[in-house]
Amino acid sequence: MRGSEGELAVLLTSARLDSYNRATTSPRRALHLYEWNMRASSSALELTGIVEIVARNAIDRELSAWSEGRYRSSSWFDHVPLDHQGSVDLAKARDRSARRSGEEVHGRVIAELGFGFWRYLVETRYLTALWTPALHRAFPNGPSDILTRQRQVRTRLQQLHFLRNRAAHHEPIHQRDLRRDHDYAIELLGWISPVAAEWAAATTSLPALLDGRPSP
Repeated sequence: MRGSEGELAVLLTSARLDSYNRATTSPRRALHLYEWNMRASSSALELTGIVEIVARNAIDRELSAWSEGRYRSSSWFDHVPLDHQGSVDLAKARDRSARRSGEEVHGRVIAELGFGFWRYLVETRYLTALWTPALHRAFPNGPSDILTRQRQVRTRLQQLHFLRNRAAHHEPIHQRDLRRDHDYAIELLGWISPVAAEWAAATTSLPALLDGRPSP
């Protein structure tokens, strides 16, 4: 078994295993923690995927209502006041949607936009342009003060977006406060819909994995 562990350590590289070796007391336990990290990453992707889909659909709904009320068009793509990077991301998503289906389909454009796009829409830069007139309604069960709500939503989406990226790129997440991440996700979903929060809490495997974390 030791020979197998040594070969795996070479294949995985010492640099990749460094944080696991520092967190444990033996190479074998480091490998066990690495395996646990893989499973935790899968669970994190599962949970953040739920957040991404529910949040983006809620934001899309409110942007459509905002555009309809202001421009008499439910398609907000031509009216939303995005910064340069947001405009580039939206243009690319629209182009991919049109190339894949032969025409621009609203739902396909939404699906083409990454988690980062939606996370940045709740940043302070869009406070007066989007949050105050529209996006605070995507999280109706959040803090009653809409400025406090913006800060809290922003914080949670920032953390969950970072977690998603770390997990997707096979980076260590074992040092994170994953229980806080779990609670952030469930709380944020509850601000959109208690039903979504209840479903995610019953679906995610993250709490069980945290309870089964290997000893150092």
